[in-house]
Amino acid sequence: MNPKQGVILYGPPASGKDTVTTALAELHSKYAQFARLKVGTGKSASYRMGTAEQLRELEAAGDVVYTNSRYGSTYVIDAPGLDAAFAAGVPVVHLGQVEGVRALVDGYPASWSVVLLWCPREVTEQRSAGRGDSDTAARLAAWDATREDLDAHPDMVWDLAVDTTASAPQDAARLINQLLERRAGAAAA
Repeated sequence: MNPKQGVILYGPPASGKDTVTTALAELHSKYAQFARLKVGTGKSASYRMGTAEQLRELEAAGDVVYTNSRYGSTYVIDAPGLDAAFAAGVPVVHLGQVEGVRALVDGYPASWSVVLLWCPREVTEQRSAGRGDSDTAARLAAWDATREDLDAHPDMVWDLAVDTTASAPQDAARLINQLLERRAGAAAA
């Protein structure tokens, strides 16, 4: 079993990926959000802003694990970025596409714990508006796409599923941490 442990948080916009990641980092300093490379404009917090040339170089080197485009930008999970994140601790990767989850699990060797975070569409709308997003309509379209993605992959297996309207972020973080501890114990046995 691979000793490197990582967490994938899958869910629609405003399902709590950032909030649960913050709770994980507060629970233990080993957890940190993986900063995807972002080629485009808009929000830069929690991303490594990059250029189209950087993306081409990563692609030429075979270092792109997964890319997706949304909100007018391209988001990249790259092997060098993951290498650095694992060297620092336990990366928490945020995804909203089953294809991305599978690409990461299959394309980067690590012990990945895959967690579904979910909330109803109206909660995404309320949370998006409440945090001042200027693109709530695009986030609702992404929620719809995430729902369709889930429906198209009924065979997807989750290590843990959390309804973020019913569980506090700290409770979700504890459950995720316990999952990783159990896996580490099983790998050591």
